[in-house]
Amino acid sequence: MRPLVLLDVDGPLHPFAARTPPDGYVEHRWRLSRWGRAVQRAWLNPSHGPALLELARRTGAELAWATTWEHRANSTVGPALGLPPLPVVGVRAYEGKADWKFGAVGRFARDRPLAWLDDDFDLFPTARRAFLDRRRDPTALIAVDPATGITADHLAAVAAALGS
Repeated sequence: MRPLVLLDVDGPLHPFAARTPPDGYVEHRWRLSRWGRAVQRAWLNPSHGPALLELARRTGAELAWATTWEHRANSTVGPALGLPPLPVVGVRAYEGKADWKFGAVGRFARDRPLAWLDDDFDLFPTARRAFLDRRRDPTALIAVDPATGITADHLAAVAAALGS
């Protein structure tokens, strides 16, 4: 089975905790019905799309969204980065639950090697421990600082975790 690279939007791709957009990031705005009449803003680095596609090609991995943006990531963030539509882990149904995104990711990933880029792993240590205890396949939880977003080091960690 092909390995998975799971992507969160807020934090890894959109460094929301930065005071200003980090170098290389461009502001994007979308009016999304889920957030009412408000405009959703995200800082995105256009180099991330090609880098993620190259990483997937080199490792033989499948990219997928593991974000509360769910399918909206395919109509907003993905096109802004030059990504094709990606599979979506249905994490919203687990908001407020004790296992956070881990239950949905476990069901989605099943028996596949996994590298997951997210900024919130440390907020749910019990769920993280249980998730990792259940996993039998290589699993890398790659924490991303929400003030800096994904860096070349994160992408190298994914490649290393997936044996490339």
